[in-house]
Amino acid sequence: MEKAIVIALLLALASCRTLVILENVLTKESHSSFLADLATKDGDIVYKYATDSSLTIKKYGESLYNNIVILAPSVAAFGNGVAANDFLTFLDDGGNIVMSASSDVGDPIKEIAAEVGIEIDDEGTSVLDHMNYDVSDVGNHDLIVADSFISASVIVGDSPKPVLFKGVGMAADADNSLVIDILRASPTAYSHAANQDILEYPLAIGSNLLLVAGMQARNNARIVVFGSHDMLSDKFYNADAKAQGSAGDVQAAGNMEFASNVVDWALRRNGDLRYSNVKHNKVGEAPSDAAYRITDEVEYSIVIEEMRNGNWEAFKGSDVQLEFVRIAPFVRAFLVPDADGAFKVGFKVPDVYGVYQFKVDYNRVGFTHLYSSTQVSVRPFHHTEYERFIPSAYPYYASAFSMLGGLFIFSFVFLYHRDPPPTNACKSV
Repeated sequence: MEKAIVIALLLALASCRTLVILENVLTKESHSSFLADLATKDGDIVYKYATDSSLTIKKYGESLYNNIVILAPSVAAFGNGVAANDFLTFLDDGGNIVMSASSDVGDPIKEIAAEVGIEIDDEGTSVLDHMNYDVSDVGNHDLIVADSFISASVIVGDSPKPVLFKGVGMAADADNSLVIDILRASPTAYSHAANQDILEYPLAIGSNLLLVAGMQARNNARIVVFGSHDMLSDKFYNADAKAQGSAGDVQAAGNMEFASNVVDWALRRNGDLRYSNVKHNKVGEAPSDAAYRITDEVEYSIVIEEMRNGNWEAFKGSDVQLEFVRIAPFVRAFLVPDADGAFKVGFKVPDVYGVYQFKVDYNRVGFTHLYSSTQVSVRPFHHTEYERFIPSAYPYYASAFSMLGGLFIFSFVFLYHRDPPPTNACKSV
């Protein structure tokens, strides 16, 4: 009975898929458009305040949520004793995190980001750019227009428009190859406290300064850090943007589309890959587990699907490769997709027998790691399968028979040839 009650509680808790942690009651009003868009992506949302005494991420050893969105950049400590390590454990368990920072960033947000290879600048600093600030900024030039997006449409969408940014700068850990530079600052930007002399080298300058950063862990869990809490607000969603000195007219800022696409990626509504229906067979035969023979013509196929806007669709990638591996790849070929997402290729088995693997190892920025491995054996020819006469050996055949013919002629001459008897030229008197 108790076991059934625990299972029922876990099932009930599992229905709460996304936890949104708010800094205060005003955040719900200032970021209503962002939260409304989030609700369309996942209807099961639970709202908690950062200092709520009932804030809980895990219960009975199980995560209560699939995703966590933290809109509390300046929180000094989370309620109910929840610490930064709890969020990192949630990430290790496969959960996804989206969080925003600001110039008043608190230690918990900085600690979470630092553990995943993203260093947030000190409290009180801002990203400044005296060449690419918005025309409406007549102060410190910290309201900047950014358009240095990563070249990955699965993360930022197709042709994203420039966005408004006002917040804190970040830098990626050079030793962490998993960090993704989603939005960079312009070459003229730097991070420092406004109206203060620069006495020390800033955290980062130019294109090394990150405005929005992400990380996809090796378990495919994702985390995204927005350096600006304001860029997700209704004010910025509905604002116009134009960099000072740039040509063209004022246009609507692309914050809404950009944030929606990035959050879609972070919550794994985009960029997830899965495979199914792996098949391999000799050309013209049905799939079988029997060993292949060297030099056989074989076919391989695999169905790959992509999560797009929350739905599984046929993957359209053109750079998926198959490797036929025995310690090292003997064959490497591109798989050709069809309209149904089936990727196929044919090739000849190498003239070396052994244990091989059909291996597909696809790892691209913005997509989850796709790995498929199928082991097969490759045998040599049976003694009854070799050709009776091998064309390449005809010179050796001719040499052998010529030797036999030469021996026969020599034997015939040796046996049947006799020299004439010598004649005595001297006569007796």
